[in-house]
Amino acid sequence: MLQIGPYSLPNPYILAPMAGVSERPFRVIAFKWGAALCPTELVSAQGLMRANQRTLKYLRFSPEVERPYSLQIFGGEPEAMAQAAGVGKEYGAQIIDINMGCPVKKVTKNGAGSALMCEPVRAARIVQAIAEATGLPVTCKIRSGWDAHHRNYLQMAGELFSAGCAALAIHPRTRDQGYSGQADWSVIADLKRHFPDRTIIGNGDVKTPADARRMRETTGCDFVMIGRGALGNPWIFRELAGGPPPTPEERCEGVLEHFRAHVEFVGEPLGAVRSFRRHMAWYAHGLHGAAAFRAEVNTLETPASVEDAVVRFFASAPVDPQAPNEEQEVDYRAALG
Repeated sequence: MLQIGPYSLPNPYILAPMAGVSERPFRVIAFKWGAALCPTELVSAQGLMRANQRTLKYLRFSPEVERPYSLQIFGGEPEAMAQAAGVGKEYGAQIIDINMGCPVKKVTKNGAGSALMCEPVRAARIVQAIAEATGLPVTCKIRSGWDAHHRNYLQMAGELFSAGCAALAIHPRTRDQGYSGQADWSVIADLKRHFPDRTIIGNGDVKTPADARRMRETTGCDFVMIGRGALGNPWIFRELAGGPPPTPEERCEGVLEHFRAHVEFVGEPLGAVRSFRRHMAWYAHGLHGAAAFRAEVNTLETPASVEDAVVRFFASAPVDPQAPNEEQEVDYRAALG
């Protein structure tokens, strides 16, 4: 059974939490096309504790669509994380996910993100504190270790599961690797082999539906978490259910739907136009004329001009068979402010 805590999920494919990307509009679209779960982008525990208005905006979600609602938080102190999780529960969170994998220095220098890989006992105390304070299922996302000489994912998993972790996602790169090199899927298989009765979520280098299926088959993981492979292609979840890739008309309608929801979510037209440019670049990836389209959208300043450009390009742009099949890039440093 595909289960996380008390929640039964409809399929084994999850949208990865991505800073600056996994906002409510994109999560809703991913759910629409078949994602089983869509955690939020990482949210600061300190910001939640202080009721920082900018931080609280990250908690906005769609209760009609986002079931269950998984909130990802980051921080390094058990008491603070428990208090922050309590705030999240008040705002509707049904699952608390702890980020123990972010490699960005801005996060790790405060003992959060992948810095927790260096202190498994403290990481476990965070899980226990949140579970006791909220009564919610707690999940975690880790890496294989800090660097090639300290790949302690098995020790980390043992501590987290003993503390009550309901499901564990692993990105099989070290903190030192960041997002470079190749994800070592044998780490996922090793983790599942050592913890066969625990819920393991594999993540890393899933670019196509075939990659997602192959990860499950070769590693035995319970769920596959798809990150950069879903950027500009939320239809990947429909394809994983046996559906077709998007037609040009569907792609055009999907981009417009996402853009309009993004404008409403941001609440300021110019800012929304500028922050949506990266999404338009991701949506255009793999289509003929993508480079020229990206150059054009970087000059646009109004919602009307964006919608006009989207209709002109996406309604007719054919797939470019020469385009490289690669994951899209996410600027986590910029996303984290």
